[in-house]
Amino acid sequence: MAEALRVGIAGLGTVGASVARVLRDKAAELTRQCGREIVVSAVSARDRNRDRGVDLGAARWFDDPVGMAQTADIDVFVELIGGDEGPSRSSVKAALEAGRHVVTANKALLAKHGVALAEAAEKKGVLLNYEAAVAGGIPVIKTMREAMAGNSVTRVFGILNGTCNYILTRMEAEGISFDACLKDAQRLGYAEADPTFDIEGHDTAHKLSILTSLAFGTRIAANDIYMEGISNISQADIRAAGDLGYRIKLLGVAQRTESGIEQRVHPTMVPTASVIAQVHGVTNAVAIETDILGELLLSGPGAGGNATASAVVGDIADIAKSRPGFQHGPVFGLPAKELRPYKKAQMRSHAGGYFIRLTVHDRIGVFAAIAKRMADNDISLESIVQHAAGPDTALQKTVILVTHETTEAAVRKAVDGITRDDHLTDKPQVIRIERAG
Repeated sequence: MAEALRVGIAGLGTVGASVARVLRDKAAELTRQCGREIVVSAVSARDRNRDRGVDLGAARWFDDPVGMAQTADIDVFVELIGGDEGPSRSSVKAALEAGRHVVTANKALLAKHGVALAEAAEKKGVLLNYEAAVAGGIPVIKTMREAMAGNSVTRVFGILNGTCNYILTRMEAEGISFDACLKDAQRLGYAEADPTFDIEGHDTAHKLSILTSLAFGTRIAANDIYMEGISNISQADIRAAGDLGYRIKLLGVAQRTESGIEQRVHPTMVPTASVIAQVHGVTNAVAIETDILGELLLSGPGAGGNATASAVVGDIADIAKSRPGFQHGPVFGLPAKELRPYKKAQMRSHAGGYFIRLTVHDRIGVFAAIAKRMADNDISLESIVQHAAGPDTALQKTVILVTHETTEAAVRKAVDGITRDDHLTDKPQVIRIERAG
């Protein structure tokens, strides 16, 4: 049997402790599967004395993760610190430069520095594995990187943030407000004390940028993503979506067009009968559309200690199964130096149309003025419905518009015009509609 694979874990929070526990509890099974033993030989964290529910006494302790990354006592450096700068970046960089394999769950680090780190890994001939960085326990990275040879991807999209999906699911099922759902998500540990990163779409954007690179062979471009969160989704939107036969989900979407690559994160109305609409709670789902395979949907636990730990351990096991002289595949499917510059697509018509909710003054001429703004911007309306805004708002009306195919620019220009006309009493709501998915 080959020598044991020595693992160093940097970061012993929920995920790090879960990884150490799985490696201990499943040691015999992993040894049989990998043909060698996997041992935790070193650890690094901020608090040496904290009880993490797993015995780490046999592992060498490092206060500095960079020192652990450089030590000859480990073969694999597991980064579970988090953040795109500071100790996470410096320790991963040090590990790669020292010729250590790296496993990370850090999507923010990869979104910002992934290409440079991939170049360092490929130069040293070591692995940089990151299954846990996107969609938790769902093996989407392995699928895209290893199992789809010959396929050309046309679109990849999905529900990539469990916090947002949990909130939207509860809002629909229980008829409660966004704020109430968010507070409950924080109480249950599904949302952070500062939830901005999740609810405003940043987390989804980081994950999407990684999938985009894998799908289309481009350099990661996390800063070129149109991004809109769910904090302005109301019960009025949830109810209107249901009445129209749709359900609201926060989607990350990347697709190839004639003019480049389009990346966007925003609330989306999807048909209630579609598969993606049936993904509830903290579950994640990723759909990949290709020329050969057609559409593949992967769904499963997207967050939490066990789901993320499962992906991390899977990455470690892949390294344990490799042998000296084995030629490792590129980090992002193509050699890092061959990744093409990202070319942002030009604005184009959205085939699914748009849902527009306007709360307006209840006065003569408003309805006609709204219709004129739409016509002036060449927007064809599938339906337009007006009803009372609520029992305590007698001087207001809610107008719900559903458009045919049009551009985002045209919709925004029309809504801006209606706002300037001083017809609105509240912020307008615009949500894309996906006809399929």
